[in-house]
Amino acid sequence: MPVTSVDSDAEALTMTLIADFPVTPERVWAAFADPRQLERFWGPPGWPATFTSFAFEAGGRARYEMRSAGGEVARGSWRFVAIDAPRGFEVIDSFVDEDGEAIPGMPSMRMTFAFEATAEGTRMTNVTFFDSLEALEQLIAMGAVEGSTMAMNQLDAVLQGLREFAHGKGTQLEILDDQHVRITRLIDGPRELVWRAHVEPALMRQWMLGPDGWRMSVSEVDVSVGGHYRIAWEPEAGTEGEGFGFDGETLLVDEPRRIVQTEHMTGTDWPSTTNDLSLYEEDGATLVTLLIEYPDATTRDAVLSTGMVDGMEQSFERMERVVLA
Repeated sequence: MPVTSVDSDAEALTMTLIADFPVTPERVWAAFADPRQLERFWGPPGWPATFTSFAFEAGGRARYEMRSAGGEVARGSWRFVAIDAPRGFEVIDSFVDEDGEAIPGMPSMRMTFAFEATAEGTRMTNVTFFDSLEALEQLIAMGAVEGSTMAMNQLDAVLQGLREFAHGKGTQLEILDDQHVRITRLIDGPRELVWRAHVEPALMRQWMLGPDGWRMSVSEVDVSVGGHYRIAWEPEAGTEGEGFGFDGETLLVDEPRRIVQTEHMTGTDWPSTTNDLSLYEEDGATLVTLLIEYPDATTRDAVLSTGMVDGMEQSFERMERVVLA
């Protein structure tokens, strides 16, 4: 992971994040100077960022919003104080409302970003300066340390490019904390078709099957917000096993980029999970990212022990072979 430390200093009223990247300062600078690259990592998992304006010049402003799986929106604004390409820049970061006005009771922070060449690549030092101890403690209580760490640890994929970062690695699992895991898979195909493969029953029945010898017996899907779905599988003749299925509700849709749904194993008292699926296309390939929120670590471990990730890899291989061929 790129982030090596995040430290707060109550006396200096600062929070300092340090991360190391195996690329030049110019490449790291480019990721921050381009809003389309920046929004791929600025929001932590589950809260992806969208920059709605970006005037990258001294005195200019940028506005962004982050939307959770449940539809909550957090908005922010940067006022660029100083820019020294490619060595760093300085902003005033504020919490704002829909009109871009600062929210009363929420702190504004001065942030500096410095990019220094090292023998291995680049060290980024991000220092946030607070006006008071109360503001520092408020941000830490809101999860600033955890959120900024998870956000910056997403920058590797942006800096290297999708194919270099993920091609040939198959389905990858990351355990983020007791309640969250992230599953990624690079699909060699366009985002529009990968999206359709995830939401259209006729296509789902061709690839979303896990190991060979199973068929999708139920595929009722409503991907509108508030709509419900039900999918189920059963073994074909000669295959051992008992049928099973899932049901849930669609919480958020941003076609063809993101869909958030609950997932519950039909006919059981197992608690539901929240599945946040996002698709990003680059150079004709699509990175599928599934962020799953479990109620607790026990449920997380029980689900992962079923061989879910191996089954997903077999399904993704089938998607490339059957749907995208």
